[in-house]
Amino acid sequence: MTSHQAWSVEAATVILQAMPAEERLMLPALQRIQAVFGWVPDESVPVIARELNVSRAEVVGVLTYYHDLRQSPPPPVAVQVCVSEACQAVGARPLAASLEAVYGVPLGETRDGVEFAKVYCLGNCALGPAAMVNGRLLGRCDVERVGAAIAQAQSVLA
Repeated sequence: MTSHQAWSVEAATVILQAMPAEERLMLPALQRIQAVFGWVPDESVPVIARELNVSRAEVVGVLTYYHDLRQSPPPPVAVQVCVSEACQAVGARPLAASLEAVYGVPLGETRDGVEFAKVYCLGNCALGPAAMVNGRLLGRCDVERVGAAIAQAQSVLA
């Protein structure tokens, strides 16, 4: 997983103030905070609200609406399995079931530092079923291919 900067109000303020005027919108600001820190800490809400001149409630509304925005620190290994219609048509359901059986954890949970999540489109429809492991996009997935990517991600951490 990509290393992230440690959270601080000062660093968040600098990041937000450095955004170009046309990007000083709530979603890009939240995405920028997450890109730098790995997640959007609760402490960032008043900083974003102040810098964008919006209410804290508006920031929380956008933060909680978008599933790609994390409100907790990321795990060492993040596995996302596409469960959209295109991937389902080429085997996403059996892939998800196999991953759940092999790793003993349902999609949507974390075990031993590996988070398994379902997502609704990775933009790799032609090569489905698709998955992503720590930001690495995989196509034509089966449990062995995803397992190898997980093992590789874990070896980088060791």
